[in-house]
Amino acid sequence: MEMAYRERWEAEIAAMRRVLAGFAMKEECKWGKPTYTVDGKNIVIMQGFKEYFGLGFFQGALLKDPKNVLVQLGLVQAGRVMKFTSVKDIAAKAATIKAYVREAIAVEKAGLRIEKKKTSDFPVPGELTARFRRDAQTATRVTRIEKAMPAIFEGRGFLERR
Repeated sequence: MEMAYRERWEAEIAAMRRVLAGFAMKEECKWGKPTYTVDGKNIVIMQGFKEYFGLGFFQGALLKDPKNVLVQLGLVQAGRVMKFTSVKDIAAKAATIKAYVREAIAVEKAGLRIEKKKTSDFPVPGELTARFRRDAQTATRVTRIEKAMPAIFEGRGFLERR
């Protein structure tokens, strides 16, 4: 298994495997990390980072998170991570981990999914819009059109060679 900081988190990986052992999930190696699946669908993934060991929930945004332990990393829409710093930390939260994994399996079996945001759902800063309006890059567009015209007139697609 190729996992970042694998040696550092060896004991935590073993502890998490013990916590997850009672579930009817299959451990597979995906993206070089231990990933647990049900019927081929990803449920959780173990991730080692410099500062913490994480259990990532692929559909974590759909979990109720009553203990407020799931963290959104970056701009991911559905995934959430539960962070740990030691084997003791994992042992102390074993009941919570199991409850969250049970819910994650139920969410997957129900086929629930986060409704993905479309590009148009994200706000565009006014300054960027104004800049685009001021500099429409007309010269670049004209150059591209002129470059593409011979191929178009010959009935070739953009990536087709002569």
